[in-house]
Amino acid sequence: MAAGIQIDGDLARLPRVRAAIEAGIAEGLHLGAQLYVALRGEAVADAAVGEDRPGAPLRRDTLALWQSTTKPVVAVALARLWERGLLELDDPVARHLPEFAAQGKERITLRHLLTHTGGIRMLDVGWPRDPWETIVARIAAAKPEPRWEPGRKAGYHPASSWFVLGEVLARLTGRPFERAVRAEVFEPLGMADCWTGMPPERWREAREEGRLGTMWDTEAAPPRPDGSEGEARCVRPNPGGNGRGPVRELARLYEMFLGRGALGGLRLLMPQTVEALAARHRVGMVDLTFRHKLDWGLGVIVDSKHYGEETVPYGYGRHTSPRTFGHSGRRSSTAFLDPEHGLVVALVFNGTPADAAHERRMRRTLEGIYEDLGLV
Repeated sequence: MAAGIQIDGDLARLPRVRAAIEAGIAEGLHLGAQLYVALRGEAVADAAVGEDRPGAPLRRDTLALWQSTTKPVVAVALARLWERGLLELDDPVARHLPEFAAQGKERITLRHLLTHTGGIRMLDVGWPRDPWETIVARIAAAKPEPRWEPGRKAGYHPASSWFVLGEVLARLTGRPFERAVRAEVFEPLGMADCWTGMPPERWREAREEGRLGTMWDTEAAPPRPDGSEGEARCVRPNPGGNGRGPVRELARLYEMFLGRGALGGLRLLMPQTVEALAARHRVGMVDLTFRHKLDWGLGVIVDSKHYGEETVPYGYGRHTSPRTFGHSGRRSSTAFLDPEHGLVVALVFNGTPADAAHERRMRRTLEGIYEDLGLV
């Protein structure tokens, strides 16, 4: 193990995992990592390893950037509205955003957006340059991809569809997206330090406290901060990509899933809703963005290693059970529940190396969790 690497917390039960994280630091893939692991409701690791910036230790309460690991939060918020009868999964998006019907998009449904089969993938949405209203209007006015039958093709939508889903949430709750997602998910689950669009004063406080996590572009030489800790990228919400908070709080979302919709005496979702989110709604389809078969639930990626254990992107490692579901973020993060083992994992590396290097370190770390806990 690398000498002199600081740890805030305890990784005593996960020696392989600690070695994997420290190896990544030595290789220059990241400066540090935040990790939370719970097995059958018992926390077995809650730690921050390494540095946020040179000379500044990473802390367990650092507000880490989740990137696309944010997406299931939006799905859960919409699922709560589904339970209340405010929407149906197969509602055309235009039922809630009439302007979205422009350019032939009237057949795209909420389910299509949640499963990345809507066909509005690669729009330059203009975030964080433009305000929310401009971004939503731009997406609503856009043409879908040519020869794309909604639901018949699949391709990961990094941002566009998630702004639309966020706007649906906002209109149906009567609150701006960033406030709606706090009220529907973060506050009930005790995720008080989690945000997708931080108030400016909270951003300033976090920066002054030294708790605003830095994400490093470690594919660059030398590595450099990617700028995601700047005010605009923290304050302006991005429903599919700028969630922030300590990973131990992000894990509460998956502990709620493990509790079949309940956590700490609070019921957030009905058990049937959790089953619906985690079920395979998109099966065996080649994802045209990732160029690989991936199965999808509603806003979550379901274990897809059967399509290629060593090649599947956004994978959870070779030891997971087939019912595992969650989401990962661009070359840096993952969070998931393996219900057969009762295992919850939330992990953020604060560096984004090349794809192949990231996939190697992620698999090495996640497989180490299973091996250290005797789950293989």
